[in-house]
Parts: sequence; C-alpha cells; structure tokens
Amino acid sequence: MTKEELIEKLRGIEWEDFEVKAAKSDIPKSIWETVSSFSNTSGGWIIFGVEQNGTEFLISGVKNPEKIEQDFINVLRGDKFNVKIVPKCAKFNFSENLVLAFYIPISTKKPIYYGSPVNTFIRTGSGDQKATNEEIDAMYRDQAFGTRLSRCTNFGLESLNKNTFVRYRDYLSRFNPSHYYNRLTEVELLHKLRVIENNKLTYAGLLLFGQSDSIQSIFSDFRIDLFEIPGTSYADAKSRYTYRLDEQENIWEYYFALFDRLRLRIGVPFKMGDQGFAKEESAPLEAIREALVNLLMHADYFSPAKPRIRIFDNRIEFFNPGAMPMSFEKIIKMDTSMPRNPIIAKAFRAVKLAENAGYGFEKMISGWKPYNQTVPEFYSDIKSTIISFYLNENPVNDPVNDPVNDPVNDPVNDPVKIRFKIITESIRLNKNITRKQLATLCDVSVETIKRDISILKDKGVLKRIGSDKSGHWQIIVNVNGTQ
Repeated sequence: MTKEELIEKLRGIEWEDFEVKAAKSDIPKSIWETVSSFSNTSGGWIIFGVEQNGTEFLISGVKNPEKIEQDFINVLRGDKFNVKIVPKCAKFNFSENLVLAFYIPISTKKPIYYGSPVNTFIRTGSGDQKATNEEIDAMYRDQAFGTRLSRCTNFGLESLNKNTFVRYRDYLSRFNPSHYYNRLTEVELLHKLRVIENNKLTYAGLLLFGQSDSIQSIFSDFRIDLFEIPGTSYADAKSRYTYRLDEQENIWEYYFALFDRLRLRIGVPFKMGDQGFAKEESAPLEAIREALVNLLMHADYFSPAKPRIRIFDNRIEFFNPGAMPMSFEKIIKMDTSMPRNPIIAKAFRAVKLAENAGYGFEKMISGWKPYNQTVPEFYSDIKSTIISFYLNENPVNDPVNDPVNDPVNDPVNDPVKIRFKIITESIRLNKNITRKQLATLCDVSVETIKRDISILKDKGVLKRIGSDKSGHWQIIVNVNGTQ
C-alpha cells in the first residue's frame, strides 16, 4: 500500500480488507480477532496510528513505533496463533505523526485462531465475527484443497461404469482427435487421468466415472441438483419448483443432463459442424457451460451441502459448497489454475470442456455480457461460492412442456427442437439408425436421446417397430402434421 492509497482509504469507511486502530502506545487486544478474520477470509490491512470517529478518521500516530512494530510481529510469529503469520509491513509519515501498516495475508492453513479454535474469526463487511462450527469444519476441509479427491478408495475397476467411460473416450476422440490420449489403451488412459492408482479408483475417478451404488457408499446422498423455480425467489414462487433433475450415475453423466436442461433456457442458433455434429454458436451458452464445469471441478463433495443450480425467472444461480482458494479478482489475473479437484479438472480439460481458472472466469464475463448487457455476479465466503447469471426478460419456451402439437416445428432457436428435427430427419433417411449414432449426430449423451425419443413417441411422432435389437423406427406424423 502506498501513502496515496492509504489516504484514499481513509476518505471512505473501514472496508472488508481494512481496519484502523489508535494503538498510541500499546497494541489493542481486539486486534487479534482481526488478524484471525483477515487470515481466514481474504487478507487485509491493519493500520496503527489512526482513530475513527463515526465515518471520519483522525491520524494520531503511534508514540513508540519501533516497539509497537516489534511487539506485533513477535506475537504473529510466536505461539499465540496456531500458525505463524508473516505480515507485510509499511510506515507512513504524516507531519509529526507516524502510521504503521501491516498486511495480513490469507492463509492456506485455515482455520487461523489464537488460543483455541473457539477464537476463530471471519470478516463480514467491516467487522469481525466469530466463525460457526460449520464454517470451521469447512476451513479444515479446505486444508486439503486440491488433494483430498486424489486419494485412493478401496474400489477396483469393477466399480467403474464401463458405459460412461466408453462415452468419455468417444467424446475425446471427436472433440480432441489429435490428443495422444486417444492412442492409449483403456487402462493406460485411466492411469494417465489418475482415475485409478495401484489398481484402485481414486475418489475423483469414482465420482467421475463410477457406478452410483459405489459412489453413494462413500458420498451419501450424492447428487448435483437442478431446480426450476417459478419466481425471482422462493418468497414469490407459486410452488417450490416446477422441475427437478433426475439423479444421474456419476459426474460425467450429470454434466450432459445438466447442460441439456440449461441450454433450454438459452436459445442458440443451429449449425452443422465440419464433422457432421450439431454445433452451437452462442457465447452466452459457452459462458453457462464454463460455469457448469467450474461447479463440477470446484465443488466440495465432502460437504453436507450439495452443488446446486437454481433457474429462477430472472437468473441462473450456480451454488457450490466450498470457498474459492482466493478472491475472484486474483483468480482472473492468474494464468494458472488451482481447482479444488484437479483430477476432475484434468478430465474436463482433456476433452476441451474447461479453461484454466482465470480464463474460465473471463469466458463467463465476456460471453455473458452480449446476452443482456450484464456480467455474472460472483460471491464467495468461507462455506460456499455462488455465480449468478441474470436473464433476458423473455424466457425461451420449454419444448418438453410446449403445448404446441408439433414438437419438431420451428427449431431455429430451440436446442431441444433442433435435436427433434435431427432425430426425425435421420430416421427418415435411415430407419435402422441407433440411439448411439443419433447421440453422436446431436452431440449429446445416449440417455438424452432416449429421453427425446420418449417425448416424440408420447406425442405420436414416431414409434418402434419390433425389438430394440432387430426392429426399426417408423415416422408416424410428418413435420407438417400429415400421416
């Protein structure tokens, strides 16, 4: 901090990262609460030699600056706190008054407390608050940031969902065909991604590609929720929700189910890609995709809270149990990433579904702003992270519940109706086409295609003739409604 920056701070009020104390001849006892709160929250400056009177500040100076400085630093580096704290120090002269400034950095070994854990504090606004037991537990979990899911479970390859991993390999070959991972055997790739180590699934590998029963035996009530709420909050909602996503097998399956539902809310134009796959041209949709992958990579899966997406009338809100390792401002400036779950991050980056941390947040900001001239709102505290995307006033119709009789008409801006169109036209050309081939054409999972076909069958558009193995598809109603 420069002298000019200090003066500028003093013109305002005590900020979240800024605390002043008179400390004319002694260190005030209350300062240890602030040291704890800054260490546990986002870091901050402690200023000795400044008094506050309401919203005004008086530079009174300290009488014995050398003693005050040494006493303060000795306590921080001594045994009062559970971790040694190394501050950044500065001195400022104001006429005959000397002001001391100490920057307390955010700690990587939270919780930071003095005496005992009951003296753990966090910063809220311009005040220090005692941390709750839940907040302290979250801090202890964050001590293992980036490492906990890297450990091995007792499960072997028998707990791997083979179909999920086959779909992952297929996605990798289509969207990153030049990656050398495509030349590896299944076991080699599992090791390279660190899904398995010493013939055991890692916690991250189990969450990514494991069978649901095995996941639930470790992560009780494992799920990633998505709710659609008819209102701008629960207070004005007519019902608690109108839609809740079904449970999925693992994180890879959740990604596609969640993204399919999210893009219903963000209209995208349809374009066929070079390889014959359906392609979306939408910066806002890319921003939402980045937020979704960010949620999956950074969630604290050991927390009793669950990752959650809520779609209100005016916004999409991504709630993530677990704090970010540093402020969003610092993350955006970085060109390297610090994901909570690096194995999950590696798997998504290999298939080009994620950016490094700073670039990912930039993508959310730059991609969303053209949508309605707003940028996402970012919030993080000790226990959680929330990213909110505010929506245009006119929502895209939900084709699943669309009362229009013809579910495949007018697919220009509706991703689900685009898929309906691709499915019906593909069946018209090849009545023996498989669900897997349709999933490849539409760039979605087989489970999504199954749901789409079920909807089309319910609406009388197509039906299956014969068995799943030897039968074929038949179009019942054409696009224009004729037989």
